[in-house]
Amino acid sequence: MTILNFKSVNMDFSHFKMPYQTDSNYSKKVVYFSMEYAIHQPLKIYSGGLGYLSGSHLRSAYELRQNLFGIGILWKYGYYDQARNQDQTLQIQWNEKTYNFLQDTGLKFQVEIHQHPVWVKAYYLSPETFQCAPLFLLTTDIPENDYISQTISHRLYDANIATKVAQFILLGVGGAKLLEVMNYEPDIYHLNEAHAISAAFYLYSKWGSIEAVKSRLVFTTHTPEEAGNEKHDIELCEKMSYFCGMSIQQVKSLVDSNALFNHSLAALRFAGLANGVSRLHGEVSRKIWMGYSNICEIKSITNAQNLNYWSDHLLYDLLHKNDEKGFDVRKKEMKKEAFEMVADQTGKLYDKNILTIVWARRFAGYKRADLLIRDRVRFDALMKNKKYPVQFIWAGKPYPLDYPAIAEFNNLVHISKQYPNMAVCVGYELTLSKQLKNAADLWLNNPRVPREASGTSGMTAAMNGAVNITTNDGWIREFTLFKYNGFTVPLIDYESLSVEEQDDYDCDKLFTMLEKEILPMFYDHPEKWKNIQWKGMTDVKIHFNSNRMAEEYYNELYEKLPGKEE
Repeated sequence: MTILNFKSVNMDFSHFKMPYQTDSNYSKKVVYFSMEYAIHQPLKIYSGGLGYLSGSHLRSAYELRQNLFGIGILWKYGYYDQARNQDQTLQIQWNEKTYNFLQDTGLKFQVEIHQHPVWVKAYYLSPETFQCAPLFLLTTDIPENDYISQTISHRLYDANIATKVAQFILLGVGGAKLLEVMNYEPDIYHLNEAHAISAAFYLYSKWGSIEAVKSRLVFTTHTPEEAGNEKHDIELCEKMSYFCGMSIQQVKSLVDSNALFNHSLAALRFAGLANGVSRLHGEVSRKIWMGYSNICEIKSITNAQNLNYWSDHLLYDLLHKNDEKGFDVRKKEMKKEAFEMVADQTGKLYDKNILTIVWARRFAGYKRADLLIRDRVRFDALMKNKKYPVQFIWAGKPYPLDYPAIAEFNNLVHISKQYPNMAVCVGYELTLSKQLKNAADLWLNNPRVPREASGTSGMTAAMNGAVNITTNDGWIREFTLFKYNGFTVPLIDYESLSVEEQDDYDCDKLFTMLEKEILPMFYDHPEKWKNIQWKGMTDVKIHFNSNRMAEEYYNELYEKLPGKEE
C-alpha cells in the first residue's frame, strides 16, 4: 500500500488531544473501535452496513463536536473490487489501494500475535479531510514484518481463520496499545461489534479486575441470532495470543467459555452496558442471551445515517417550500444522472418517467435479493406491464467466498439479459449506493424476518425521495406506517412457518402491493404518491439522522455506564 502525505501536520501524536474544541455536553472521552468505516468513496476500508453505520457515526460525532474518535484497520486491498467477467457475471479483484490523504503519525509499536512480536504502524485521517471525527488506522503491512504478519491487514474479513483472529487482535489489542503510545486515557472504550473484544483481555491484564473493565467498556451488537455470532476454537485463540497471556483455564473461568470462544458472549460479560441496533433487535438480543449468566444490560439504540452526507439538499429545500413541480423536476434530474451510470455499465437506457424499483445492499442469503424471481409468472407480467411500466435495478456485493450468494448475483445477471428494463450493477460502494438512492422511486427491502438487526439502506433511500416497500423487520417497525410513509408486508407469526412458507408469503404480499397499490397510485394518483414520498422524507429526517443516534449513545450508553473505579 502506498501512502503519500499531502500536507504536514503540526500534531504531537505521542500526546494526542482532540484537534477541535469539543462540546461540553459530550465531555466523556470515547474511543470507538470498528473493523470497517464507510466514510467517503476514496477510502475503501468497508464491506457493508457495519461500515456505513460507523462512517455515519463519525460524521455525526464531528458535526456535534463530540469528544470521540475512531480506531480501525487500514486494509491494503479493502474488501474487494467488484468487476465483471466476459459474460457480465461477478468478478472479484484484489487491487492495492493508494491514499495520499492519510497522515503518518510516526507511531510504531509491537503487538504479540501467535506468540510472535508484530510491528504495527498507525495512520491518521484528519477531521477536515472528509468532515468526520478523527480516525486512526492500523497496519502491519510494513517492512519490519515478515510476509505472513504483513498479510494481517491485507483483506477485510480474511477467509483464513487464523488470519481473521489475528485481525481481531490487531484491532482490539493494537487499538488499546495505540492509546497507550499516544498517552491517551479514554473514559469509554466503545466496541462496534465484538471484533475488538481482545482489547478487554489486554485491559484486564493491565487493570487486574473485570469490574475495572466493565466500568469503561460498552458494546454494540449487530447480530440478531446466536448462531450468527463469531466463534473460534479457544485453543486456536490462545495459540494466537488472543488472551494476552491468560491461560485457557483462566479465560473459561472469567467468561464461562467452552471449546468454542464466543466473541459476542465475552463482550457481553466484559461490557458494563450494551445495545442492540433497533428496538426489535434489542428485544431479540435480550431473548437470545437471557439464558446466560453475568450478561450486562442490553439497551436499544436504533441505527441511523448521516443526513448531511446522504440526502439531496435541493430536494429537501423544494419539499420545505412545498414546490411540487420543482420537486418532481429535481427528482427526475437525479434519476436521469443515475441512469447514465446504469447505461454505462449495462447498455440499457432507462426512462426518468417510469417507476424505478431498486434492490441494493450486501448480498446475503437472508436478505433474499432474488425473492421476486421466485414467482416467474408474476415477475414476467410485472416486467412486461405496458399500462404500468417498471424499471428494475439490482446491486450489491456478496462475500467473496459466499458461493451461494455469488450464484444468486450471477443468476440475476443472466435473467436481466431477457429484459430491457432489468439491470444488475457492480461496484456497490458509497458512490453507487448514493446514485441508486437517487434513481429509486421505490426501494425494495425484503429480509427474512427477524434476521435484519436494523438495516439502514432504506433510510438513505427515503432521504432522496424513494418510498420503501419492505418486510416488517429491523428499523422499519419504528418508521413505516402502511400507505402513510411507505409499504410493509403485514406481520404474521413467522416462527410458525417454514422457510419455504415464509418466502412464499412475503413474495405474494410484495407482488400484491405492487400490483394493487403501488403501480396504480404512482401512475393514476400522483398526488397520493407524493404525499407518501414527502411523509417518508420528513419522518426519516426527524428520527433517523445519525446525529440523533450519536447523541443517544452519549446519553443512554456512555453517561449511564458506572464511573471509573477510584
